[in-house]
Amino acid sequence: MGSSMELNEYACLDAVGLSGLIRDREISAAEVEQAARAALGAVNDQVNGLARAPFPRALSHGVGPFTGVPFLIKDSGPMARGVPFFCGSRALGDGIPAAEDHELMARFRAAGLATVGLTTSPELGLHFATEPVRTGPTRNPWDVTRGVGGSSGGSAALVAAGAVPMAHGNDGAGSLRIPASCCGLVGFKPSRGRTPHGAGTGFGAFGMLSEFALTRTLRDAAHLLDAVGGPGLGDAFSVPPPARPYAEEGRRGGEPSCLRVAVATGAWSGVAVNAEVAAATTRVGEVLERLGHPVEAASPAVDWDGVVQAATLEATALAAPFLLAPRRPPAHRMEAVSRVVLAEAAGRGAVELVAALNAADQVTRAIARFFTTHDLLVTPTLGQLPAPHGALDHNAEERGEGRSTTESWLRALFDYGPFTVPFNITGNPAVSLPLGMSADGLPIGVQLVAAHGREDLLFRVGAQLADAMPWWHRRPAVFAGS
Repeated sequence: MGSSMELNEYACLDAVGLSGLIRDREISAAEVEQAARAALGAVNDQVNGLARAPFPRALSHGVGPFTGVPFLIKDSGPMARGVPFFCGSRALGDGIPAAEDHELMARFRAAGLATVGLTTSPELGLHFATEPVRTGPTRNPWDVTRGVGGSSGGSAALVAAGAVPMAHGNDGAGSLRIPASCCGLVGFKPSRGRTPHGAGTGFGAFGMLSEFALTRTLRDAAHLLDAVGGPGLGDAFSVPPPARPYAEEGRRGGEPSCLRVAVATGAWSGVAVNAEVAAATTRVGEVLERLGHPVEAASPAVDWDGVVQAATLEATALAAPFLLAPRRPPAHRMEAVSRVVLAEAAGRGAVELVAALNAADQVTRAIARFFTTHDLLVTPTLGQLPAPHGALDHNAEERGEGRSTTESWLRALFDYGPFTVPFNITGNPAVSLPLGMSADGLPIGVQLVAAHGREDLLFRVGAQLADAMPWWHRRPAVFAGS
């Protein structure tokens, strides 16, 4: 696979397609890895999605459904034994090598994924943009003057650009779905407890953080969730196993029929939503109606202040491990917002903790009631088109210590992305699908949400929409196969 034509073949295949070629011995895993390295070399200078140089050799892995398929992991984890991680921060110097695999990383290895590198993320993962001081901005393959969202931005950029067919990401407030929307990908956030949160992660930020991956096809997401799904040993959260493999859900004929679908284009915070984004969401509702699903304009009753209160708890919980580390990162090497969040994490007391958990509980119950009368909720993923670089500056001095709070920072983020975070609080499964395009050729993600544990519905409806509104043929300006 050394020629440009062969590179194009590699870049245009999804993970299931590549694994089939390897399994049928039409190509070797070594040749596929060589192609992945060539693809990374072809696009990374333009999108800046790697947190460090590619690994000299792929991390060790077993034999599984994705044996030999190239893969990338995000700089904020899941930690891989012996790999230095930076969490997007200059303050960690040359990185902190992980002593052992995160449980999800062990499952990625067991599935046969050949991990070849580490992708960029914002410092502490506290951003809907991936523009850390440590690496500089990660650029959008569709328009390099714009960002890729966050916090799984490096993974999104490199999957969209064809360097790898899928890459790890995690989602604490939209960090899989928002980069997917910006980059024209599938961003699937599983139900709380569907994937392991691993040891030492503070109960997965009180269950608000989900680990999974970004993919170019829905079938890759289904096959990967079949391979790595299930709670970890000792995890605080779990969910009943699926009735059948998710990979089968998209192959069940005309099902599902007559799902009760709600479409909501207004943000619960009241912030204005871009007209093209709202129109793309409305079109998805119209397509679902033509497919036989009763559709109405409806929305859960969401207490927005409660959402922000719960998300503030999560942000400080995600930062707290840095305060528990044997060697704290030097504050002067941290970005401005990170310093604020760390200071608040150190000062939070039991009363604030319980109040935030109560707020999360109220939001969760309100949305659970909504799903007793509706099967599917359709919303925009982002409220806006992909933002120009610098639109949200994590290190702006005006947001420095003494002049900002974690809550004010989150409200600014949620003005940009107001639709994803409630479903981290509730634990519902949600997916961003690249079902729209702006007049300027920028991808627009539309979010589908189902009741807790109903990933099967998302895969089935998603497969219907992929047939009715296909996206696979679209290619960004920066693409390894070009």
